[in-house]
Amino acid sequence: MNKVTESSSNHNDLELKSTRDLLTGINQEDQKVALAVQQEIPHIEQLVDGVVERMQRGGRLFYIGAGTSGRLGIVDASECPPTFGVPHGLVVGIIAGGDGAIRKAVEFAEDDTEQGWKDLQAYEINAKDTVVGIAASGTTPYVLGALKTAKEHGILTGGISCNPGSPLSQLADVAITPVVGPEFVTGSTRMKSGTAQKLVLNMLSTAVMIKMGRVKGNRMVDMQPSNNKLVDRGVNMIVEATGCSYELALELLDEFGSVRAAVEAYQKK
Repeated sequence: MNKVTESSSNHNDLELKSTRDLLTGINQEDQKVALAVQQEIPHIEQLVDGVVERMQRGGRLFYIGAGTSGRLGIVDASECPPTFGVPHGLVVGIIAGGDGAIRKAVEFAEDDTEQGWKDLQAYEINAKDTVVGIAASGTTPYVLGALKTAKEHGILTGGISCNPGSPLSQLADVAITPVVGPEFVTGSTRMKSGTAQKLVLNMLSTAVMIKMGRVKGNRMVDMQPSNNKLVDRGVNMIVEATGCSYELALELLDEFGSVRAAVEAYQKK
């Protein structure tokens, strides 16, 4: 297979370039990413609606990947509970090699075709769930093995890759394939490919959570106020929604734990 992600960079003699020229070249390549993702909106829409339909019946969303792709899935999953106030097990990120691979690469972990499904089985995965495989190349055995077995068990599968016609895009029920072209440093898929995957994950999880009722207006009314910045943001949202004083809003947030609950309690008075 001819992999776009491995094709030679449009830029050469990088070591001879000035700092400004290097940064300008990287930025020129990055500007292609959002447009490539835009082309995939119909597929992202299809996956969002599939996830929501299953989540409304008690299903969960799993991301599975290796290396940078696995880390991106874990980042997106880990940000759902504090942002949207959902339980930690609703969106789950799994990386080849286990949690230790988040910080340090685990040699050959991505080459195991059996381990991905084993890692999913630890969560008692079932047909109400959705599994999204993330692999820039679209050829990672760990991801492909997991998706293949998931499909055999009637589980909805999505694939996020950057190579058209890749094994992942052919295997997944819903294939999201932003084609960003060659990387600035040939084959360095943590760059444009990683950025494209991050954008798709942002769109997927945010749209799912909005459709699941976790945003009101444009506010994160179920966020967990877990630091001073978020407490202040939450208090200001309560003030805006109710017209009460900052001090009372702070008391309400402290008592009820979320903006939504605080506002509802105030309005019942």
